[in-house]
Amino acid sequence: MKQEAAVIVNKKSLNMNPGYIKLFVKDLGKHKFAYITIIPIIAYYLIFHYKPLYGILMAFQEFNPADGVWGSKWVGFEHFISFFNSPYFFRVVRNTFLLNLYQLIFEFPAPIIFALFLNEIKAMRYKRIIQTTTYLPHFVSTVVICGIIVDFCMSDGLFNDIIEFLGGTRVPLLQKANLFPVIYVGSNIWKNLGWSSIIYLSQLSSIDPQLYEAATIDGAGRFRKMWSITIPGILPTIIILLILRIGRMLSIGFEKIILLYNPLTYETADVISTFVYRKGLMDFAWSYSTAVGQFNSVVNLLLLVLANKISKKVNEISLW
Repeated sequence: MKQEAAVIVNKKSLNMNPGYIKLFVKDLGKHKFAYITIIPIIAYYLIFHYKPLYGILMAFQEFNPADGVWGSKWVGFEHFISFFNSPYFFRVVRNTFLLNLYQLIFEFPAPIIFALFLNEIKAMRYKRIIQTTTYLPHFVSTVVICGIIVDFCMSDGLFNDIIEFLGGTRVPLLQKANLFPVIYVGSNIWKNLGWSSIIYLSQLSSIDPQLYEAATIDGAGRFRKMWSITIPGILPTIIILLILRIGRMLSIGFEKIILLYNPLTYETADVISTFVYRKGLMDFAWSYSTAVGQFNSVVNLLLLVLANKISKKVNEISLW
């Protein structure tokens, strides 16, 4: 009976496929220009994201450029075991997780709060000035941003001028390991606050104004309307972005950290991406660095699936 049922299901699926193909062809002809616009995006992901996937094999090999990916010696999980037993394993994983945790706690809510209060400003002139001012840092190069941070954190820099004015002692801030997370996360908030709030502001504009009018008639104040109407209106967007953010808890860009850290701050600043950079491009340990990167990707995938599952169970909002 089970085999007969399987045969029936297969026949049904085969009969349905031509219908789907015909529907796709019809939709393609109707919206051909829309499909043309996504060709560059598809090409980008195929060329730069899917084509290089075969390079993952390097993590299980003793890669030799002369032999190539397909000809290098196979060593299995040797590089993974070496990384797990490395004295740097705990440090880089801990620092990566903590920096992402600090960003999740402080940086993630910042654009939400900013968008909520910006939405309450009724004078369009001041609203546009604030938006423009907060958007500008996003378009400044990371190298320039880091140069400004380095200058401000020097012993004779602006931050130390403020510290001395408040009664403190001048110190080179970027040479203090315990201050690196504060500087990193704080500068990220300043740089990305305005730009990250755009998605929330666009979602806020789609909330029905009649809800606010009804709440006003019922005597609700600004904060009550914000709590009962505005926040629930953008809650699905917040949850989706939170799930995606949790899926990157072990991913952090190396560019800014490399420009800011030094051997004195490795204890709190050295993360997986900078470790991979040093091992892969400076020590030429290509297979070892690929294994570390692969470990990073697998953990992120597991975190993403777990966060999505929990969100789906709790509030029925999920990515899939």
